[in-house]
Amino acid sequence: MTEKELVNQIIKGDKKAIRRFYQTYQKRLLNYILTKVKRRKDAEEILQDTFVSAFDSLPVFHFNSSLYTWLCAIARHEVADFYRRQKIKTIVFSRLPFLKKIVDRALGPELALQEKEVKEKIYRTFKNLSEGYAQILRLKYIEGKTYAQIAQMLGKTVKAVESKLSRARLAFQKEYGEEAQNLFKENRLVLNSSEHKRKLSF
Repeated sequence: MTEKELVNQIIKGDKKAIRRFYQTYQKRLLNYILTKVKRRKDAEEILQDTFVSAFDSLPVFHFNSSLYTWLCAIARHEVADFYRRQKIKTIVFSRLPFLKKIVDRALGPELALQEKEVKEKIYRTFKNLSEGYAQILRLKYIEGKTYAQIAQMLGKTVKAVESKLSRARLAFQKEYGEEAQNLFKENRLVLNSSEHKRKLSF
């Protein structure tokens, strides 16, 4: 069976053709992904994402290259998305470590969030906090002040600062968690909107 015949059978929904397609390219493609991703578990997830994307795109495949070359191109995009998500976690949350557990769920493979979109959500959450909580979070996690420095700036004891910072973190997590309930819906809107172009800075 030629590649073109195989693709046509898959498009028609032939389960044997789908199984053959997977078995033919699975090992080679996984080995290719493993040259770009260290952990096998990550590579296997990327492999599955690659096949899902490939099946969705088969109807518009024009045979300008071999199927394997085409699959490698899709895999490269999936690998890039994987590293983009890792970069988001590293850059966006390096100064806000207490957010990591909340937002990890939002950065799963099913949501290809861009760094700007996550920053927008964090920015909106800051805006919804009381000024006192927003101020102490900025001083600690954005400006990197010590407890003693914050205490001096605010005219409070170090113990009072620690207590207020703890309450501020809880308030932030609660506010961000409420926003996260609509994260998937909002992300769809953001990706399809041309209005979200403003640059944010903390």
